[in-house]
Amino acid sequence: MSHLPPPRRASCAVRVGDLVIGGSAPIRIQSMTNTDTTDIAATTAQVAELARAGSELVRLTVNNEAAAEAVPRIRDALAAQGIEVPLIGDFHFNGHRLLTDSPACAEALAKYRINPGNVGRGDKRDSQFATMIEIACRYQRPVRIGVNWGSLDPELLARKMDDPQSPEEMMVETMVESALSSAARAEQLGLGHDQIILSCKMSHVQDLIAVYRALAAHCDYALHLGLTEAGMGSKGIVASTAALAVLLQEGIGDTIRVSLTPNPGESRTGEVIVAQEILQTMGLRPFSPMVTACPGCGRTTSTVFQELARDIQDYLRDQMPGWRTTHPGVETMQVAVMGCVVNGPGESKHANIGISLPGTGEQPSAPVFVDGVKVATLKGTDIASQFKRMVDDYVNTHYAIQSTPQEF
Repeated sequence: MSHLPPPRRASCAVRVGDLVIGGSAPIRIQSMTNTDTTDIAATTAQVAELARAGSELVRLTVNNEAAAEAVPRIRDALAAQGIEVPLIGDFHFNGHRLLTDSPACAEALAKYRINPGNVGRGDKRDSQFATMIEIACRYQRPVRIGVNWGSLDPELLARKMDDPQSPEEMMVETMVESALSSAARAEQLGLGHDQIILSCKMSHVQDLIAVYRALAAHCDYALHLGLTEAGMGSKGIVASTAALAVLLQEGIGDTIRVSLTPNPGESRTGEVIVAQEILQTMGLRPFSPMVTACPGCGRTTSTVFQELARDIQDYLRDQMPGWRTTHPGVETMQVAVMGCVVNGPGESKHANIGISLPGTGEQPSAPVFVDGVKVATLKGTDIASQFKRMVDDYVNTHYAIQSTPQEF
């Protein structure tokens, strides 16, 4: 028996392309390319890869004229492949000029990301921010106002330094004030309340939790969550999960990004998979059938069950692009791959379909349970392929087949 996910914080719904963020919409997953945006072929390929992995929005760096000119060509190349994922423009320092000089870029992007701390200083900051908001209004594009601790408005920060409060309190108050005052200014310039998403990115877990709790308490804007500069490998995964899980459990967050540093040459899709697994393991949104597998112990000295668990998890993920359109609901399926008789049969019975492999010294047979009932005992050297066929049969018989793709 599983508990229901916590109620979501009430937030204003924002339309980004064909997607909705906030309100009653699912918590959306987004990612960002790390290619040179001017390399149209490489950027198109990476956006397509991220979209196929499950990224529902993809952000691009737009840092110069060549990058701005490349954006509509990237959008068209994606459309030719049938990929309509919304593209987000990430602007710093010169976004006002790039959006003004490249109307095709302004039109091709589904959303603009503006960091109020680096659009200029003093009167120049006000006018450059205003230019970007006016263009967003002209093209009816939503804006994410994304505040980063590493690039806060220096004038606002200087004023806050004189306040009699702890550094931690000053940091949270400054971040929240920057986000909310920028949002209020955007609305004064004509941007709709339902065209604004806020974020306050931090690089430390406790800081991120504190600032988003404060931000959530002071507004109903849709919120984008993400631990910035989370790091590489297990450190980045653990830090991002620790921060996001606390906030999501409190109902805070309408869209998330897991900002992992990939190894050189490594696919960028890892951050998308981690984001999916955070949401799915918390019961917030299903993406792919989940595999329950034991960690192994002295009873399971053979690597057979570990290899099978890996093969089945990879197989399910590989099948999902097709299954998602033809077998709606399959993403909720539970699969168990267990290594011995201690917990194996019990866990297998609780899954939709499960297999319990023999541990060391146990009989060389593997009972398979379907919806709690033992239906077969597999033997031989091709247990993996036999079990995959049974998984396929379960999907085909338990999830309705539809001939036309679902819309998401």
